[in-house]
This record gives sequence, structure tokens and C-alpha cells, in this order.
Amino acid sequence: MRAILSVFDKTGIVEFAKELEKLGVEIISSGGTFKLLQSNDIKAIQVSDVTEFAECLDGRVKTLHPKIHGGILADRKIKEHMDTLKKLDITPIDIVVVNLYPFKQVISDPNHTLRDAIENIDIGGPTMIRSAAKNHESVLVITDSKDYDEVIEKMKNKSIDSLYRRKLAQKAFSTTATYDIMISNYLENISGKDTMPQKILLSLDKKQQLRYGENPHQQAAYYSSDSIENKGIECAEFLNGKELSYNNYNDVQSAVDLAMEFDRSVCVAVKHSTPCGVSVADNVYDAYIRAYETDKQSIFGGIVCMNRKVDEKTAKEINKIFLEVVIAPDFEEKALEILKQKKNIRLLRLKELENHSIKKINQYKSLGGGFLLQESDSELFPEELNVVTEKSPTKEEIEDMKFAMTVAKHVKSNAIVVAKDCATLGIGGGDVSRIFAAKSALERAAQKANGAVLASDAFFPFEDVVTLANKYNIKAIIQPSGSINDKKSIDECDKNGISMVFTGVRHFRH
Repeated sequence: MRAILSVFDKTGIVEFAKELEKLGVEIISSGGTFKLLQSNDIKAIQVSDVTEFAECLDGRVKTLHPKIHGGILADRKIKEHMDTLKKLDITPIDIVVVNLYPFKQVISDPNHTLRDAIENIDIGGPTMIRSAAKNHESVLVITDSKDYDEVIEKMKNKSIDSLYRRKLAQKAFSTTATYDIMISNYLENISGKDTMPQKILLSLDKKQQLRYGENPHQQAAYYSSDSIENKGIECAEFLNGKELSYNNYNDVQSAVDLAMEFDRSVCVAVKHSTPCGVSVADNVYDAYIRAYETDKQSIFGGIVCMNRKVDEKTAKEINKIFLEVVIAPDFEEKALEILKQKKNIRLLRLKELENHSIKKINQYKSLGGGFLLQESDSELFPEELNVVTEKSPTKEEIEDMKFAMTVAKHVKSNAIVVAKDCATLGIGGGDVSRIFAAKSALERAAQKANGAVLASDAFFPFEDVVTLANKYNIKAIIQPSGSINDKKSIDECDKNGISMVFTGVRHFRH
């Protein structure tokens, strides 16, 4: 048997080559791999000695030769193929061990140049991998050092069957496909990425097998992609508790997305992927307390996200109720000790929360056999709000309205948020009618709604929301506008001494 070994990542290659030698396998190699094997007393033949052609173009051309690819691609079951090998003095190659230039690592370096990236596009490696994978019935193709031990064990036991060969071939094609997608996306990004491209190329790596999906009878797993530049929850460091569930992942990302909207200390409480309490304050403790007081019932068993380090005082308050996950940029040592007293609480450290380094990315949604793609909802409201009522809002009311609309943007439509002093008092969302959402938010706020503001993610179809808001003594309303009945809502505000502003920006969230 003959094997060709050509690897950039040399993890385990020496040990693997020694085992191949023991099994009587002749080894071909080139470049740095050949030198490493030779320095470890492994008898290897240089590729150039096989091809009788020296490496050239700074190593760009070495394995691209009929004596290599003929040896890999010849189908051992076809007599004409074997006769041709004999005629051309080509020895069959039975094992191909290749991994690729580190393109991903190179482009991850913020100081890399285009030249660096181009030089790390592997050509010979993918070509050998694809040749071997195509002819996997005759050639064993190995692209992952984690498979070395298993291959040797199976060779010793003579248990390499067709199914195992196909498994390695599939892994090989997956390796080259992922590599090509990474290169394609990189070149697209530096060439001026089309927001809605003709083709979307994604390569997803399985990061975690989940116990189940949204419900126990559904299978699920978590995947992330090297081809998506800006990331979120996968950047988090797991500090305590059970592994995240499907619903945890969804909820945590929802909380992170909202928390990233604010510069001041913020606490976001999320239940079922929608906010149930949000507050900004001068410190993390006050932010948590005020978010908790929005809805003390719904926060139970929910997710809490803060954009500042969690201190001991806040940790003691958090521990008074049951929460599934707490995520923050960091935790004081004493705070961690307190929170870890509940062994099942998931604690995540996401440093990017504090410096806003997580950016928005395009959003994908599966739809039958296809996908919907849209840009992230990054526009919030114009700098100057359009006052449409006789009464103008105060400076404090404007600040509260902007806060409330920011929260409403992250609430399931129809969304109504009642807020005061930059803290939510009542949140209504996911209702089929806007008046239902308004009733829900105002009933939750109850007496606290007195003097508060109200935000709506979309226009009012009728003046009924304003009428209801007046019963709770709401003083200011923010909404996008766009209804044929906008004038009726304005008149209702004027009638009741409520100020109202239009933003012109809708925030449906389905």
C-alpha cells in the first residue's frame, strides 16, 4: 500500500505515519510534512521524486501531476485504468492524508492583507482530497487528525468497509465545501457585499446536541457558522449550570439583542423570547430591581441580561427568585459565589455586552423548503421626533418615549410598552389586535401608569388605544403613524391633553 501525507496542521501526523510504517505502508510526502517525517526517522519519498518534477512557483505546484492524481483516481475495478497505470509507470495511491492551509486563521487576524489571504488559498490540497473522495471505494481519504487512531485500529483489524470509506469521503467533501464557502464569503465581503445576494452560502458547524427542541418530542442541536462575521451568544463563556436548551438559546439571544441597544446600565428580563421587564439606571442593582418590578410573576423562570458587571448586592437579589439564565459582561468573584449556590442556574459571561462589539447581522427564517432573508432592524427612530399634537412632550417624556420604543422594537407584534423614568411598567405583545395588547400592557401597569408614556410598534388603526390610555392617565404616546385614521388619534390626544409624536418607523416583530 502507498499513502500520501501532506498536512499544514501536523497534529499527530508523526505518530500516524509511524503506525502506517509498521503496517507496511509506503509513504509519500512533500514540503514541511516531508521534513518533519524525515527528522523523526520515518522513511518517506518526496513528491518530486515520484513526479520527477521539482516543486515550483513557491510551492504552488507540487502535487498537481498525473503521477499523483493518476495514482489516486484510478478505479481498481476497471482493468483499463490499471493497464494505463502500468503503461505510464504510475503506482496506485491507497491513502490520502491532507488538511488545508489555514485560511480561516489568516483572515481572522485584523492585520492580514489581501495578499496573505490569497496565498493561503490551498489548491493542491483540495484537489487531492476531492480526487480521493471521488474514488473512495479504492482510496481512503483522511482530512481530520481526530480520525487517525480509528483508521489505524480499523487497518489493524482489517475492518475498513465501504460504509466507513463513504463516511470519510463525505467528511472530505464537507471539508472542501466549507473551505470554498469561507473563501467565497471573504471575497464577497471585501468586494462590497450584496445585502440580498443571488446565492447564500452557509457552512454550519454543530456545536451542541440539545436534549430536545421547543418541546420534548422534537430533536434539536445548536450550530454556528464561520461564514457569518458578526456573532452573538456563541461568544459567551459558560460559567455555571446545565447546558443551554433550545429555548434558552433563543431567549438569551433576544435578551442580548435588546441589551445591546443601550449605553447606560440596563437590565433586560425575557420570557418566551419577549421582554417582560426592562430598565436603565445609574447602576446594575437599580436596573435589575426596576426591571424585576415590572412583572414579578413573568420574570420567574426567565432570562436576565445586564450590560455591566454583576456585583454582590445584585447577585443577592437575583438569588431570591428562580431564573434559568443570567448573562452579563462579567461577575464579581463574590457575586459568582452567591449565584453558584443554585447549581442549575446558567451563568454566561459575554464581555462584548459592555462595549457593544456584537453587531447586527442579516436574519434568516426557514419557510418550508426555503428561507426568508432580511436586514436586521437597525433603524430605531429619527433624531427629531415629529410632534403632532397641540401639547408637546417634556424633555423627560421624550426620553421615556425613546426608551419605550426601543423596548417595543423587541416585543412580539402587536407591541405596546408603558414606561416611566426609563423603566417598563407594563408590556403587551403577541396579540392579534393592538387594543388587546394595549389592554394587557395598561392593566399590568395599573396605577403606576399614571403620568407614564406609551409606545406602539406600529400605527393605531383607530383612536381606541388613545381612549384607553387616557383612562390610565398616560401623558405621552409615541407611534410610527401611517393609518388612515391618524387624525382621529391626534384629535383624541388633543381632547384629553395627551402629547403624541410620530416616528415614521415601524417595528413589526413576528
